[in-house]
Amino acid sequence: MYKSYYGLTRNPFEISPDPRFFFSTPQHNEALAILTYGIDRRKGFVVVTGEVGTGKTLLARYLLKILHWQKIAAGYIFNPLLSTLEFLQYAARDMGVPLVGRNKGELLSGLNQYLIALHRQRLTGVLVVDEAHLLSWDLLEEIRLLTNLETSSEKLLQIVLIGQPELDDKLNSQNLRQLKQRIALRCRLQPLSAQQTQEYIERRLWFAGAKDRYKKIFPPEAVELIHRYSTGIPRLINTISESALITGFAGKCPVVSARMIEEVAADLHLVAPSSRPEGPQRDRSTVSFAPRPAASGVGA
Repeated sequence: MYKSYYGLTRNPFEISPDPRFFFSTPQHNEALAILTYGIDRRKGFVVVTGEVGTGKTLLARYLLKILHWQKIAAGYIFNPLLSTLEFLQYAARDMGVPLVGRNKGELLSGLNQYLIALHRQRLTGVLVVDEAHLLSWDLLEEIRLLTNLETSSEKLLQIVLIGQPELDDKLNSQNLRQLKQRIALRCRLQPLSAQQTQEYIERRLWFAGAKDRYKKIFPPEAVELIHRYSTGIPRLINTISESALITGFAGKCPVVSARMIEEVAADLHLVAPSSRPEGPQRDRSTVSFAPRPAASGVGA
């Protein structure tokens, strides 16, 4: 309802993971490079973790878009709360396996034949599992066994696990030490810095049709408050900015003021870090987004 008032052609701050709005910071480009490298080099397992709202699903959707451009067979599981058989059936179907067996043995045989056929064409198969921190212990073990689908020199199936930091806790457990040893690459998404928050807001406004006004709708003092209340979490940035535009439209304000951000934050029950009880705090705005070393071990 505010689009015409601000000269926009689409809503700039939708929280749905639209790959067209992917914000390619140097850190996110590095994450994509890690993912594409792991897939291209057939590393087997790549793990991406990040706090709620840091853009994990958007990263996954953007990766799938790249894989589609490259005509790589890719399956995407966004709800891992499935039985083992349901998981395998869904993965195989989404990857384009022609025939899905009725039982686990037939299913794995069909998947193996399909991946071998891809390999003969110098192609690979990719399985992206979102919300992977919700995977059961049994299903994580089943996923590990999928990496046994291989030739004498290469993995036939590349698996990307994407989840909240709890996924790291699971993978570090003694029960999953065999899976941990097979993880070739890891990276973690971090919140945006103050500068990146400004660039993020401006890019979304520009893409939504703001033209020469994309730097003017949210002045620096408003952006600073958005970063403080969101702590650089993209999903919260979207929520605050969307609410601010609605408030501005209702009050016929062409520029979003700092006072409006304060009002929106209060309505959303958000508290700026500086207003919270004192205690050990980590300045997340300065934390870089970098890959973490893979676990050492044999059996990859």
